[in-house]
Amino acid sequence: MTQTYDAIVVGGGHNGLTCAAYLARAGRKVLVLERRHVIGGAAVTEEIHPGYKFTVCSYVVSLLRPEVIRELELAKHGLQIHPLDHVFVPKEDGDHLISYPDPAKARDELKRHSPRDAEMMPRFTEMMYKMAYAVKPILGYVPPNPNSLSLRDLRTLRAFGKHLNGLGKQTFHELTKIMTMSVDDFLAEYFESDIVRSMMGLSGIIGTMLGVKSPGTAYVLLHHFMGELDGAFTAWGAQKGGTGGVSEAIASAARSHGAEIRVEAPVSQIIVRNGTAVGVALENGDEIYARTIVSGCDPKVTFRKLVEEKELPPELVTAIDKFKYRGSSGKVNLALDAAPIFPGMPDPSLIKGSIDICPSVDYIEQAYDDAKYDGFSKRPCMEVEIPTTIDPTMAPPGKHVVSIFVQYASYNMPEYGDRDQQREAFGNAVIDTLSEFSPNLKDLILHKQVLTPWDMEDKIGLTEGNIFQGELTLDQLFCFRPAIGWADYRTPIRNYFQCGSGTHPGGGITAGPGRLAAREILGEEF
Repeated sequence: MTQTYDAIVVGGGHNGLTCAAYLARAGRKVLVLERRHVIGGAAVTEEIHPGYKFTVCSYVVSLLRPEVIRELELAKHGLQIHPLDHVFVPKEDGDHLISYPDPAKARDELKRHSPRDAEMMPRFTEMMYKMAYAVKPILGYVPPNPNSLSLRDLRTLRAFGKHLNGLGKQTFHELTKIMTMSVDDFLAEYFESDIVRSMMGLSGIIGTMLGVKSPGTAYVLLHHFMGELDGAFTAWGAQKGGTGGVSEAIASAARSHGAEIRVEAPVSQIIVRNGTAVGVALENGDEIYARTIVSGCDPKVTFRKLVEEKELPPELVTAIDKFKYRGSSGKVNLALDAAPIFPGMPDPSLIKGSIDICPSVDYIEQAYDDAKYDGFSKRPCMEVEIPTTIDPTMAPPGKHVVSIFVQYASYNMPEYGDRDQQREAFGNAVIDTLSEFSPNLKDLILHKQVLTPWDMEDKIGLTEGNIFQGELTLDQLFCFRPAIGWADYRTPIRNYFQCGSGTHPGGGITAGPGRLAAREILGEEF
C-alpha cells in the first residue's frame, strides 16, 4: 500500500522538527525521517557510557527563538533551561578573569585587570545591546533576492533599507565595523586588557576556521550577543537533560499536532518527476510520497546528494560547490568519577558556569595557526561545561559529565595517521591542555568520547563537520545563505524546500530556519 503525506521532512535535527511542528500545527499530515536511531541532529543527548548522558555535539542554549518557544508552547513539552550566567577564565600564571552577572562584582573583577576596561564595559555592553536589537528584526525576515524585481522582494528590500536607515549613524557605523573587522581589532577599540579581549574574542571564532585576528570574526561575537532566555539578551543556558532535551521538546510539540517521526529511516534520494518533488526513496528501497518535501540537511546534502545535478541550474550547482564549510570544532565528552578541581577558581560554585580556556589573545591565535594547515591545536581553546552541576540526573549520584567544545580541529589531519589515530591524538591534546588548569582531571576519567569534524560528518551528517551547516561569514549570510536567489527556503525543484541551518538566520540552536521555512511553505504569517 502506497504511503502518502502532505509533507515529508528529511532529517530530524531541531530545525527539521521545528518545521514539522509548524506544518502539523497548521493541519498538515507530516512525516519526519531521521537516519539515526535518535532525533536531534547535532542537538542530541545520548547515553554513551552506562549511566552517563552526554550532550554529544552542541553544548549550550541561547539562540533559540523566543517566538518558537511561545508558539509551540515548548515549556509544556519539557523545555527547561537553566541559566549559565558566569564565565571563569583561568590564566596560565594562576590568575583568572570572572564574568559575573552582578554588575558590581563584574566591575570589581574587571578593575583588577584594568580600571579603564571596568569603566568601558557598560558602554560596550550598551552598544552591543543596540546592535543586537538592530539585527534582531532581520532574524525574522525571509531573505529577498536582490536580483529580483518581484513585488515581494522589493517590499522586503525596502523594509530592510528602512530599518537600517532608522538605526542612527553611530549604531550603523558600529554595525558596519562589526560585520567586517576581526574580533580582536574590534575589541581593541574598547578594551586594553589582553584577558578581557581573549575571553570575549573566543566567541568570535566559534565554528569558523578563522583566528581572532581574521577579518569578519567580529560578527560571530554579535551572533552570540543575540541570544535570549526569558527575554534577556546575552543569556546562555543549559537545557535539563542536555541539548537533546530541546529537540525532544520540539518533537513532542510536533507529535501533539499529529506529526509522525521515524528513526533509522535514511533517505537516499528525493523522487523528482517533471521538475517537481513528489516523494522520497529510502535506503531500504521503500518509497514514500508527499505533496511537499523539506530538507533539514545542509546545502551540500540538500542539493548535491539528495537530487540529481540535472534538476538544478548550473549557477546554483556552482554556488553550492563553492559554499564554505571548513569544520573547525571538535567535541570531547568525559564521564568522571568526581568533580574536577580548578585550583585557580576562587569560589567552588563557579564550576556551575562556563569554564573557558583562552588565557590570552596570542594563545587563541596560536591555536588557529596550529590547525589551519590540516591539523589541530596543540593547546586548544575550549568552552567547558559540567552539566551535572546543574542537572545531577545526567550521571550516577556523585559522578559527573564534562562537555568540552574545542577550537580548533581540521576536517583533515593527515600527519596524525588514520582517522582513529587522528581522533586519539586530538583527544589527548584536549585532555592534556585542560589538565594544566585542572590537575586531578586525568585521575577521574572513567570514559571519554572524542569527536573530530570528520566524526561529526560521519555520525551526524554535517558536511566537513561544520556545526553551523556552513561558516557564518559575511559572504554566507542573509540573502547569500546558501546561494543568492535561493535564500527563501525554496529550491529550483517545485515543492522541494530547505529548512536547515545552512539557510538564514544560520547555525546555533535557533529553530529560526525551521520556522521561517514552514511559513514559506504555508504561505502565511504565524
